[in-house]
Amino acid sequence: MFQQPFRKADVESGSQPLYPMMLEAPELRWAFIRKIYSIVSLQLLLTIAVASVVVTYRPISTFFVSTTAGLALYIVLIITPFIVLCPLYYYHQRHPVNYLLLGVFTITLAFAIGLTCAFTSGKVILEAVILTTVVVVSLTLYTFWAARRGHDFNFLGPFLFGAIIVLMVFSFIQILFPLGKISVMIYGCLAAVIFCGYIVYDTDNLIKRYSYDEYIWAAVSLYLDIINLFLALLTIFRAADN
Repeated sequence: MFQQPFRKADVESGSQPLYPMMLEAPELRWAFIRKIYSIVSLQLLLTIAVASVVVTYRPISTFFVSTTAGLALYIVLIITPFIVLCPLYYYHQRHPVNYLLLGVFTITLAFAIGLTCAFTSGKVILEAVILTTVVVVSLTLYTFWAARRGHDFNFLGPFLFGAIIVLMVFSFIQILFPLGKISVMIYGCLAAVIFCGYIVYDTDNLIKRYSYDEYIWAAVSLYLDIINLFLALLTIFRAADN
């Protein structure tokens, strides 16, 4: 019989483990990872489409700002994603309810993002998008590289949780006692660093810890990390532009 030609090992072919002492089949984990990134990509495309409509079609943003009903609807759109997260966490393994809830979560959050961008210059939005893309791709590649060499980022969990608490208290203080442009930039920088850490932490969990049935929740975690990083960078650039 003819021997198969020598082929250089491909990382995504599943021929090599993603990290040392990997006990599961690499092919199954790679299939899970591709599924997660496919879902996240669709969420981001849907977010870009909805936000672009809100930004370009001015009557939408005008309605939300100039009318009482629009302001009330805006508050509902901000709150809805957080409300949807509760049933989404409960039904994240039940198809097709999980996909329907994920769609509602993504669309409502995309509207809120679009309204935030509607009153921001195009240059600032483009700068935030470019930097977010570069940072997300770089951190993702770094995390996969580090995992192959035995590094583990599970220790970041408690530190990131504490940092989120500090960020929430900081934003609450900022709402009650506005401290000016410098404090806004400090808030944006702090948030950007925190969500960079979350991208590494959640990517590491994606490689090692999420079970195959937790694809929805894994996608939501990565999607929120990317969106929050974008909003943090948008805050920094907008404060610097003013």
